[in-house]
Amino acid sequence: MSIVKGIFGQKNNATTSADNVDLDVLFKEYYDRLVYFSLQLIKDKDQAEDIVQDAFIKYWNQRESVIQDKIAIKNFLYSTVRNASLNIIRHSKVVEAYVQYQGNKEPEEAPIIEAIITAEAVAEIHAALHSLPESHRTISIMGYFDGKKNQEIADGLDMSVNTVKKQKQRALELMRVKLSPEMFTAFVALGLSFFKR
Repeated sequence: MSIVKGIFGQKNNATTSADNVDLDVLFKEYYDRLVYFSLQLIKDKDQAEDIVQDAFIKYWNQRESVIQDKIAIKNFLYSTVRNASLNIIRHSKVVEAYVQYQGNKEPEEAPIIEAIITAEAVAEIHAALHSLPESHRTISIMGYFDGKKNQEIADGLDMSVNTVKKQKQRALELMRVKLSPEMFTAFVALGLSFFKR
């Protein structure tokens, strides 16, 4: 979950309009989620980062042939990352055991779609988490991404365990309001349920 922690460690406010597509804005908006998507397929963060950087270069070199619309660009980037990740799976010696286990077939479409959905959900959860008050956000990150127990959080922040529990509960309530029901379910499914600790 270190990539997820990295995603949650920085705020990303990038937005674009279809009329004004800027590479820096696209990079800020989609880089983390594309790395997370690739990482789910190839299980190697460095390779995933390289694949995503190459996808942005490929987009930039072929931008004349891609409709200048956010959805079209996003689809182009996801398709490029998906194809490059599958090429890594097929050709990498590190995943020969995976190929022997699965045979010579590619991963089915369902896991790939799930990986895209998960990457998008992580991005939306990231935005919601960063909109929380600072103390709630800090406690949430320490508890769910650093794996600290309530007592460790309380000791680290010099507050009572009851305060930590109350702020975690309040953060959960705020996340429920900020996220759609589907995203809140994804939030819980990612193992971030506030009642696990």
